[in-house]
Amino acid sequence: MKLLSFSYHGQNRVGVLRDNEVVDLGTFPELPQTMLALLEAGPAALERVGTAADRATTRLALSEVKLEAPLRQPPEFLAIGRNYADHIAEMGHAKPEFPRFFNKQVSCIVGPFDPIEIPRASAAVDYEGELAFVIGRRCRHVPRQRAREVIAGYMIVNDVSVRDWQGKAPTITLGKSWDSHGPTGPWIVTADEVRDPQALELRTWVNGELRQHSNTRHMIYDCFAQIELLSTVFTLLPGMIVSTGTPSGVAHGMNPPRYLRAGDRVKIEIEGVGAIDNPVIDEPADSARL
Repeated sequence: MKLLSFSYHGQNRVGVLRDNEVVDLGTFPELPQTMLALLEAGPAALERVGTAADRATTRLALSEVKLEAPLRQPPEFLAIGRNYADHIAEMGHAKPEFPRFFNKQVSCIVGPFDPIEIPRASAAVDYEGELAFVIGRRCRHVPRQRAREVIAGYMIVNDVSVRDWQGKAPTITLGKSWDSHGPTGPWIVTADEVRDPQALELRTWVNGELRQHSNTRHMIYDCFAQIELLSTVFTLLPGMIVSTGTPSGVAHGMNPPRYLRAGDRVKIEIEGVGAIDNPVIDEPADSARL
C-alpha cells in the first residue's frame, strides 16, 4: 500500500493511494485517523486499512488533494551521514570507523511539494536525496535478520543541509534542522511492496539537471544494519523516521559548489517509492514567530 497524508477542503486526512486515486480513511471512522496513530496501532491496523481501501466505493482524484508530509510529527527523525563511499570521497572525508547518526529536528519537516527556504543566515544550502525507512512497531535489540519485521515502510527524504552551519558543532544538527529543510514523501510505501530496499535506483535533479544517480545497494550500512545498531542503544518507536544517507553529486562536492538559490527546483525520485519535487524560495520576510 501507499499510505499518505493529505489536506482536502482545509481538513487534514490520512488515506491510501489506489489506481492514482485517494481512499479517504475518514470515511471509515473505526480506523485510526492520523498516520502516527495508524502506525502505533500496529500491523493488524494496516491490514484493516488495506481491506477498507479494497471495499471503498468513494475515492478522490489525486489532483483534488494536496499531499502533505506523511508524518508531520514523528517521535524521532534520525539520519546517517557518510554512508556512501562516493559521497565520502567528494566531501573529502575519511570513511567513519563507526556509523555516524545525527538528528534532524522534526520542525524541519515539510511536504513532498512544499518550498525549501534559503535562510537569511546562510547561502550554503545543499540537497541530499535519500531513502528513509519508517519504524512500524515498538522494539528493542532487533537482530539484523529480523529488522525487516519492524519496518512499516519507505519514503523519500531530502536531507537539506546548511553546510557552513553544519560544521559549527560536532553533532551537525544545527546544519540539518532549519525550517523547511526536511521534505518527505510523497507517501509511505509499505514494506511488503518493497522487495529489496537495497536495490533501488535513486536520482536527484536540480532544475532538470541530473545531479545524483546511484543505487541503494551502495550503502555502507544497509537499512537492517542500521536498525540493529540503533535498537541496541534505545527503543525504536512507531513512526520514527531514519534517513539512510546520500550518494555523490551534492552541491558542496562541486568545484565551485553549486548551492541552491531561490528559483531552483529539486526533484528526487527513488525506484518503487515515488518522487518529491520542491521549489526553492528565499526565507519569507515575515517568518519570525514570537
